[in-house]
Amino acid sequence: MSEDQKIGTYPFVVEPFCSDFRGRLSMGVLGNLLLNVANFHASDRGFGITTLNEGHYTWVLSRLVLEFVEDAPRQTEKFSIQTWVESVYRLFTDRNFAVFDSEGNPLGYARSVWAMIDVDTRKPVDLLSINDGAITRYVCDNPCPIERAGKVKAVASEPVYERVIRYSDIDINGHVNSIKYIDHILDIFPLDLYKTRRVKRFEIAYVNESRYGDTLQFYCQDMGRGEYHIEVKKIDGEVICRSKVIFI
Repeated sequence: MSEDQKIGTYPFVVEPFCSDFRGRLSMGVLGNLLLNVANFHASDRGFGITTLNEGHYTWVLSRLVLEFVEDAPRQTEKFSIQTWVESVYRLFTDRNFAVFDSEGNPLGYARSVWAMIDVDTRKPVDLLSINDGAITRYVCDNPCPIERAGKVKAVASEPVYERVIRYSDIDINGHVNSIKYIDHILDIFPLDLYKTRRVKRFEIAYVNESRYGDTLQFYCQDMGRGEYHIEVKKIDGEVICRSKVIFI
């Protein structure tokens, strides 16, 4: 199998309901598209969600990094997303993405880390034990020019935002949809900031699950030069996720 055959390419268009107030593709929608593309690519190769569910397994997103070369595409513009598997370990796999405009120019890239879990026990599954490690056949050398996720340093001692988890936050696995955290974290910042600056890089590391009825508190530390570190916790102090947002 050639390297090109290991890469999946999927075309899209920025629908009006997918854009933010600037008329550009919103990051939350892009995040959902990345997850969909990952499932399309995996399904075409025999390890998608539907197939895994038959064995009571599912994929869980552990880390996600998005970095933009240019601003997101505008409303009605066509664009495409490529995805490929960079590496496979016993408990995790690295999957990368590239976003291109209609002319094939790069708009941004993403890195992600996934684990497979048993839906009954919620414990991780050895990836190399599924279908005799067939996923390793799709590891691809295609480069991804952005850095891997870094560490989030100390954050503020008082929350800047609080949210009670409701119906629209919950996914088919019964916990908060991974991408919903992106929307909630970006809600921390005032609208005026988005009028003059844009997100250059967004990182998120998922630590624990949250569910319907949980109250989440968002802590945000200004690190200077447009960089912010965020920690999301339940009111009992349990850390749910950590994030880094860089504006330019």
